[in-house]
Amino acid sequence: MTRTVTRWLFGVLLVVAGTNHFRHPEGFVRIMPSYLPWHLELVYLSGIAECGLGAMLLVRRWARVASWGIIVLLVAVFPANINMTIHPEIYPQVPVWALWLRLPVQGLLIWWVYQYTKHAPRRFTPMEAA
Repeated sequence: MTRTVTRWLFGVLLVVAGTNHFRHPEGFVRIMPSYLPWHLELVYLSGIAECGLGAMLLVRRWARVASWGIIVLLVAVFPANINMTIHPEIYPQVPVWALWLRLPVQGLLIWWVYQYTKHAPRRFTPMEAA
């Protein structure tokens, strides 16, 4: 039961975070590393990925695939977190310690969602008996 609740919590949080890419894209564009092209497009793409993968995580059948996708996504957006940390002037209202805290939190999020990549116990079906 706890595993289901935490999976739902993570999925809903991801969908909410993804919708923010469309509601306030300028904030996400500002933290994009300069070496990446198409900042706005990548913000929208990552928002779609967050919403889609978060929604998939809510469906037990798709949770394992969604979890691997989320891990890839979290690794892919990590350069933006690093960029934000080494350029604190981008968000002067955010304390520098909070910017640094984001980096290990990303690792904790990866660990959290990794828990859902493991196979759930299989149920025996009559078809397997044959």
